[in-house]
Amino acid sequence: MSFNEQYSKIYSLVEYDIKKVENELIEEINLSPFIDDILKNFLTRKTKRIRPLLSFLYLKASDKEINEKQYSFQTVIETIHNASLIHDDVIDESSTRRGEKTLNLCFNNKTAILTGDYLLSNALKKLNALNHPEIITMCAETLGNMCQGEVNQYFNKFKFTTIEEYIKKTEQKTAKLFQTALNGAMLIADSTELKQTDEFARNFGIAFQIRDDLLNILENSNLKPSHNDIENGIYNAPAIFSGDLSNIDKGIEKTKSLLNNYVIKAKSALTDLDDNKYKTAIGELLDILNDV
Repeated sequence: MSFNEQYSKIYSLVEYDIKKVENELIEEINLSPFIDDILKNFLTRKTKRIRPLLSFLYLKASDKEINEKQYSFQTVIETIHNASLIHDDVIDESSTRRGEKTLNLCFNNKTAILTGDYLLSNALKKLNALNHPEIITMCAETLGNMCQGEVNQYFNKFKFTTIEEYIKKTEQKTAKLFQTALNGAMLIADSTELKQTDEFARNFGIAFQIRDDLLNILENSNLKPSHNDIENGIYNAPAIFSGDLSNIDKGIEKTKSLLNNYVIKAKSALTDLDDNKYKTAIGELLDILNDV
């Protein structure tokens, strides 16, 4: 069974819940008649919806209720994520995203940045309506981490950093938003013990990004350019392990081993959950992340 077939099977368990988030994601878009349709198209393009998918699976595995507040919060997470993608496309001077033109190409950098900022303002309004100060603080800290990770990546361009620095950047840019998505969901569900949830989300997020960085080296795709990280001076795990840009393949096996380590750590953090089909699905999701 292919990755997409396996993923679709897992996705089907929470498809209804994800559709609720997707509908909410675009219902309040009202920036400009010149932009709105293009922005809505950007927000609804085919994507994994990995953060709400994982959050809803984890909630159901924990026997927690999924209500309107949960949908609203996962909409906040997806809005933040998509705003960061728009900003990333400006920073990286990208012309395509998910196989289609980026907003900076459709308009210009200034308009794209303002559109990303507009999405963040929508996220803040929804976040405030949840009336949960701890979650607001968590989201603010996560946004700060995402910016720190991006800035540090910029100043480390064309440099071989250490694996420890790579993991730190990965945690800031990617894992923190997974942690916020799951921890916030559990707080809304009145869970106060978040240690295992946080540990699972952190390790899942790092594994997810390592896999993405591996695919950037291994895979040719019309949705995502291959080797563009290296060309842009972003030396991720395969390059760091290789230490030689002319033979990056030398770092692939060590990167796969690193990925497997974080998959194992993520699975270990699931031991407190009761056995059910949702926990099984999370395990299967980790397995397909590891199958590169």
